[in-house]
Amino acid sequence: MKYFILASFITMDLKYYILASLVIFTMVIGHNLRKSQRVREKQELSFWERERLSNQVRRKPLDDLDYIKIPLDSLPMQLLNEDEKVADIQRIMNELSTEPIVNLTGYTNTDLKLEYGTANITYLMKYDQNYTVLAGALQQWADILYQKDYLEETRQVLEFAVSTHTDVSRSYTMLADIYEKQGHPELIPHLTETAETLNSLNKEVILRHLSERRS
Repeated sequence: MKYFILASFITMDLKYYILASLVIFTMVIGHNLRKSQRVREKQELSFWERERLSNQVRRKPLDDLDYIKIPLDSLPMQLLNEDEKVADIQRIMNELSTEPIVNLTGYTNTDLKLEYGTANITYLMKYDQNYTVLAGALQQWADILYQKDYLEETRQVLEFAVSTHTDVSRSYTMLADIYEKQGHPELIPHLTETAETLNSLNKEVILRHLSERRS
């Protein structure tokens, strides 16, 4: 009998323990949810306040932007012209060479309006779109050249891409491959230095890939 009573007490204690644990767990979850909600609300208020302020900023000169010039004379513009894909990429290079190009990766429209004024946002978006096209075309060009064993020409394309602070991870890893194949591994640290300056979500991925090559 006494064992039954003891067992009953143990069962009751276990039930209370489980109930108490559930109550505490529920309270913790509730607290975290309320905290997350407050953070989201604060972030949203901050966003809309920045957006409100950005819409009041007057037009500013765009002279200090880091405009990118395509060095057509330093790129293999006469190579593989018979390849349709290459010819199309070279056409893009020629067209973009007359357009304003700016790498604005990592900057929001609000950031740009605060810095240069609302009236300039259309121009800035166009400049950045030009860069997006450029970065993609350069990597496609490099891929084709690399597959056909034109290492020096691939290097020319990729070194220009990296000089524009592209955040295409493959541009860095492929260029590192070429440096090793050409017997210049001492140039790879420069790629890391460039990657460390990127204003992009891909920054850590690129740095990790380059770091793995050294280990």
